[in-house]
Amino acid sequence: MSSASHPALPIDDALPALLGALAAGNTAVLQAPPGAGKTTRVPLALWDAPWLGSGRIVMLEPRRLAARAAARRMAGALGEAVGGRVGFRVRGETRVSARTRVEVVTEGVLTRMLHADPTLEGVGLVIFDEFHERSLQADLGLALVLQAQELVRPDLRVVVMSATLDGLAVAQLLGGAIVVTSVGRAHAVHVRYLPRRADQRIESAVASAVRAALARDEGSVLAFLPGAGEIRRTMALLDDTPLPRDVWLRPLYGDLSPEAQDAAIAPSIVGERKVVLATSIAETSLTIDGIGVVVDSGVTRVPRFSPRSGMTRLETVRVSRTSAEQRAGRAGRTGPGVCYRLWAAEEHAALLERATPEILEADLAALALDLAALGVRDVSTLQWLDEPPAAALSQARELLYALEALEADGGVTVHGRAMSSLGVHPRLAHMIVRGRESAQGASACVVATLLEERDVLRRDAARRDVDLALRVGIVAGDDRAPHHEVDREALRRVRTASGALRRQAGVGDGEAVDPSATGWLLALAYPDRVAQRRAGTGERFLLRNGVGAVLDDAGGLAGAPFLAVADVDGRLPHARIFLAAALERSDVDRLFGQQVEHEVAVEWDATAGAVVARRRDRLGALVLREVATRDADDAVVIPLLLRAIARGDGLALPWTSEAQRLRDRITFMRKLDGEWSDVSDDALSAGEWLAPHLAGVRRRGEVERIGLASILLDSLTWQQRRDLDVLAPTHVVVPSGSRIPVDYAAAETPVLAVRLQEMFGLVDTPRIAGGRVALTLQLLSPARRPVQVTRDLAGFWRTSYAEVRKELRGRYPKHEWPEDPLSAAPTHRAKPRRRDG
Repeated sequence: MSSASHPALPIDDALPALLGALAAGNTAVLQAPPGAGKTTRVPLALWDAPWLGSGRIVMLEPRRLAARAAARRMAGALGEAVGGRVGFRVRGETRVSARTRVEVVTEGVLTRMLHADPTLEGVGLVIFDEFHERSLQADLGLALVLQAQELVRPDLRVVVMSATLDGLAVAQLLGGAIVVTSVGRAHAVHVRYLPRRADQRIESAVASAVRAALARDEGSVLAFLPGAGEIRRTMALLDDTPLPRDVWLRPLYGDLSPEAQDAAIAPSIVGERKVVLATSIAETSLTIDGIGVVVDSGVTRVPRFSPRSGMTRLETVRVSRTSAEQRAGRAGRTGPGVCYRLWAAEEHAALLERATPEILEADLAALALDLAALGVRDVSTLQWLDEPPAAALSQARELLYALEALEADGGVTVHGRAMSSLGVHPRLAHMIVRGRESAQGASACVVATLLEERDVLRRDAARRDVDLALRVGIVAGDDRAPHHEVDREALRRVRTASGALRRQAGVGDGEAVDPSATGWLLALAYPDRVAQRRAGTGERFLLRNGVGAVLDDAGGLAGAPFLAVADVDGRLPHARIFLAAALERSDVDRLFGQQVEHEVAVEWDATAGAVVARRRDRLGALVLREVATRDADDAVVIPLLLRAIARGDGLALPWTSEAQRLRDRITFMRKLDGEWSDVSDDALSAGEWLAPHLAGVRRRGEVERIGLASILLDSLTWQQRRDLDVLAPTHVVVPSGSRIPVDYAAAETPVLAVRLQEMFGLVDTPRIAGGRVALTLQLLSPARRPVQVTRDLAGFWRTSYAEVRKELRGRYPKHEWPEDPLSAAPTHRAKPRRRDG
């Protein structure tokens, strides 16, 4: 179905057009640039629509801060407090009531709502705000809402809103939705390029640009940095030389407390300015009043998942052009503004147009669990802008199976349903559910919160203890952390969030947190990252998934035989462990005993000259136990011996001259008749003729005593043995009466090395194989040196013999060299014996 589109309209005119579009159909797309006010004005404009009836409006925001801020602005416009007609619901905090008509939620909350009620009863309109960010949860939420709309809720309306979205593509996905475009209220923004020097850190460049902007331009400053660490370091640089007294410095990132976030976005007092140092959290959705200047570092931090390593890590990457435009637009909300970009103007065109959708690069474990819990086994039955990659989805399902969340056929288990209800990553959900069953639910909730929120220890460049149990102890009440400084704000946040998670998981308030349980709880969450200490010096480990890893500073984990690893960089060949906890062997046996594989490992020890067998208990790549055994099956040993012989790895067959000659004769016959045994090196490696005679052999000496000639003969039938003597004789009788051995080393043309004088009187070349093969004659001098090689003896006598005779008469005058070799008597002596009488 094709999509209709309105011409660009001011937001006041776009809203009636949007209402009309939804009255005519159940989907619409609103494209509105920064400054249009869509986030707060659209829900309030739609909630009295006749088609909505008594249904609620649910609006999705990509971040908790944006959800809370949007709800406050709408409630303020109505002269109410949040929780009345406008409320919000984010993880760990809910402010709604029976009166609530507009509910602002984060994207993950919508998925939980769909789990509880796939029909979304009581909801009349779902609005996806800032959809251009293309978060994984937004893509999943839209696919599920469209499925509900198609199957059971044709009356459910859907609006997708964005400033920089490809509206036509989304409109097509929505079945030909009408696209309404607003021109917004943004003012002109003058862009200034300040390229950062190659040797200059981001923090230094941003701090310099902020000082320049404060001196040159009007209004407050919003500076974009990739992460909280860069924000703190930039604040320290700006604090080194005090800012003007009327300027306030405020950080803004997701891990801050709601109070600190509110302080960053609150309007400045008249006569004062502020500098807000923010991550990409301030790029969209939020309105920060009074911003006249934007400083853009040009980089952002995004999660990247590697299906190869099964790990997600944050990577610092260049922003896209649409993100750069979004950031610049923050300076033009209330009047003309300025944007300082810390890269060269010519670099701007090289930026990607849009960031890659998260669904194409993310860990899909949570998505796979959500789909399974909703009964969706085939992702192609849903409508996606970008379908989840098959490889990443397959790996996600393998993880869920290991976490006991999926049945072998892909259906969700009872345990999996319990996991999906918690709204945390499946690894952490599995840990919490199993921890709760073992009366360690409180500890599991603290571990999960520490892994999801932030570190409670301030980072020290010189030392960073990787022990997670230390942090659990701090959260539990032991605030002592030798050599470390506790981040009090982070500690408060973790305690609050873990308390909310405890209530959600149904863990009793009286249950104590036990730091000693950290290791085995973490192993539940990361069964693939159980690590075993390697032999030798240093803190080197091997992970269950086969990755090698090191502890740069072991701290409290020094000497631990096993670790459960939560954070590792995945580099090869030696990954760095950033966060882990000690694990006991008894914990490994208890948690994974049923997954341990028992095997007998058989190896050829070239030094000892023997087969060595060891019984091993293996958990993935980890060898938990190994003992010597004699229980080595011939089916394993024989191929091992054959490989060692073929490689020459301290083992060789006793090829006597007799055995080698026999082998050559059989090989010659096989060239003539493929029915004969293959006794080549390739056949040896395959064990076609030798293998049966290696049964029970375990040592080099036993191999060296093998009678190869007998084995080769045993490979022949009775008829082949008889034919071998007739067709491939060991010797040929020459005219002199001598029995000369035939050399079959060159199987195609066996060689007869004979002194020329012994062939006098013979016209034609001797033949074997029933006359089919002429021997290659290597005619020798009396000193047994080759003087001619031929397969045409008659031709030699006619042509070459005369020249050879001249040379030989000079070198061997005591020998007879007749002019006519065919009439001469053959001899193996110097001169013919004188006859008496």
